Amino acid sequence: MSALSDKEQIRYSRHLLLKEVGLAGQQKLKAAHIVVVGAGGLGSPALFYLAAAGIGTLTLIDDDKVELSNLQRQILYKVNHMGQTKTQAAAKVLSSLNNQITVKPLCQKLDESNCAELLDGADIILDCSDNFATRYLVNRYCLAKSIPLVSAAAIATQGQVMSFDFRDEQSPCYGCIFPQTEEQTALNCDNAGILGPLLGVMGSMQSLLAINILLGYKTGSEFIQFDGLTLMQQRFNIQKDSECSECNRGV
Repeated sequence: MSALSDKEQIRYSRHLLLKEVGLAGQQKLKAAHIVVVGAGGLGSPALFYLAAAGIGTLTLIDDDKVELSNLQRQILYKVNHMGQTKTQAAAKVLSSLNNQITVKPLCQKLDESNCAELLDGADIILDCSDNFATRYLVNRYCLAKSIPLVSAAAIATQGQVMSFDFRDEQSPCYGCIFPQTEEQTALNCDNAGILGPLLGVMGSMQSLLAINILLGYKTGSEFIQFDGLTLMQQRFNIQKDSECSECNRGV
């Protein structure tokens, strides 16, 4: 495992003071590769905290450009980034925050044809996308490759975050909670609105869950709901659905 340089020991000194992290834990973070699918409202805070925490390699996948309407909630971007691809702008910001990590920006739309190539080598994948098609696609890849998945969503004033530890063959998957249907509602921030800071909460929770998984403090799968108005949080244990079409795909 790679040793920490003198600068890294200063940068991560507050982590090194924690018995829950320490030198060995920080080295695990440095050795890790996390892929973040979606560099928008959820991806922005998640990427900020993962970069600051010293995740050694961050791959970000998004095919959108920065628009004025993004700036209400997508905190990675500034006015001068408008018109740039999100991955290009995000890579600049993250590298300026931490120049001791590797940031790999991929301005591509994730689909069946490139999924295996773009997600290859990930230790953990964060699904920060905003559509069901991408969520099911990422879920299937992580399930097939036994890669832990941390997925989140937020709409209006309600948020949710899920972790699936596919290293366990009995882990439920995204499809166990949200079975795929033809009538699936296509609500998103564009047509239903979103309370900006709510995305900060959910994206930050994704990064915290990912770090806990890497450090060995988080195993198993869970589902958390968060109300952005009352600040009430509910945590649910989730079970594998024997009838899940996603789990049983290819079986």
